[in-house]
Amino acid sequence: MKTIVIDPVTRIEGHAKISIFLDDAGVVEDARFHVVEYRGFEKFCEGRPMWEMAGITARICGICPVSHLLCAAKTGDKILAVKIPAAGEKLRRLMNLAQITQSHALSFFHLSSPDFLLGWDSDPANRNIFGLIAADPELAKSGIRLRQFGQKIIELLGAKKIHPAWSVPGGVRSPLSEEGRQWIKDRLPESKETLYTALNLFKQLLDRFQTEIQSFGNFPSLFMGLVGKNGEWEHYGGHIRFTDSQGNIVADNLSEDDYQNYIGESVEKWSYLKFPYYKPLGYPDGIYRVGPLARLNICENFGTPEADQELREYRDRVGGVATSSFYYHYARLVEILGSLERIERLIDDPDILSSRTRAEAGINQLEGIGVSEAPRGTLFHHYLVDENGLIKKINLIIATGNNNLAMNKTVAQIAKHYIQGSEIPEGMLNRVEAGIRAYDPCLSCSTHAAGQMALQVELISATGEILAQVCRN
Repeated sequence: MKTIVIDPVTRIEGHAKISIFLDDAGVVEDARFHVVEYRGFEKFCEGRPMWEMAGITARICGICPVSHLLCAAKTGDKILAVKIPAAGEKLRRLMNLAQITQSHALSFFHLSSPDFLLGWDSDPANRNIFGLIAADPELAKSGIRLRQFGQKIIELLGAKKIHPAWSVPGGVRSPLSEEGRQWIKDRLPESKETLYTALNLFKQLLDRFQTEIQSFGNFPSLFMGLVGKNGEWEHYGGHIRFTDSQGNIVADNLSEDDYQNYIGESVEKWSYLKFPYYKPLGYPDGIYRVGPLARLNICENFGTPEADQELREYRDRVGGVATSSFYYHYARLVEILGSLERIERLIDDPDILSSRTRAEAGINQLEGIGVSEAPRGTLFHHYLVDENGLIKKINLIIATGNNNLAMNKTVAQIAKHYIQGSEIPEGMLNRVEAGIRAYDPCLSCSTHAAGQMALQVELISATGEILAQVCRN
């Protein structure tokens, strides 16, 4: 067995292992993306008061706590059987748009742009955010400030950038202040300028990435996400839609309350991450993708002028429906623009300064299902409670989990394209990681674990012999 240790730590959040299987002729036959963190969050929530779930589930992850905070609060709304005040919904929307902005900025500028700008085969010691700072300090600084913009909005609303105890069953605890509203208004122009700089740069680089476009998760699948009542891009409300790789609507107007009728969850003995699938097609044929790529494939439009213009250009460039997961990066940038435009609209809405932000009620339903769009895709929370509101059982379908089948297929496709013989060259390892990074997975989030990321890749012969092993830790 050959072991190669490579530093620095790779740019994926969580712990993972990839096994690449060769046939008798030494050609890649299959690959598996193992998530090796133990999933335990759902079990230890049992017995906790429903009122605590927004605060508890936000602790699943430090990268996307807002996503769980909002989805848990929406689930709590169902259990209280209340319609939250208009101010409460608009403020939740504002925080989610800020979360999408800061998370997408982190993914693009910090985690992925070193590959685009420094090269897939560049020295791994420099192929990171610090290398980017050295190579293009202005772009790196702008990316940091764009992420800061989203984080600051979260802080202005919830008093903390991470794990704000702000959105609760029935609404939110407090409105935005006038000072906070003005800060957002003042910083919007700079944030838009940064976004356009990144968007134009990425579009200029696309011609150089034709090999990656063809091999980084380029296959037909279904796409799932929320859309508004007129089919517009949605991130908080609306209904569930599935489309196929030709853009046809497969299922529409689906409610989260019925998710168990159209989403199945399979398990494999080699991964702690569940494998959701579209039930009518069965497992694993019911593979679907969620997140920015899916949201841009399923929606009719953004409903904001600048993002709609970019969406039309995006569709022209990708050929209508984007089937390559490499285009997740492009889709993220378009979503940031749409989010900034919607933030621009919301800050002039008088409701976000209103003190009527929360509906009060007791336990009126013993079951609640909430859904919202996390930056990485559609997120479901499902709670069963007793008459006192104590949790009897919960089920969480995380955005990264929804992409599990697609991530495995992507790893196999990249391995088949780049693995030749019994060696794992460093450049190939980075391309496998980059294929996973396209999905911006939050592995700790999806398995509800904590810890430092480590990735291990094994090349396995037809007889089961480990021919090569590469570890990043």
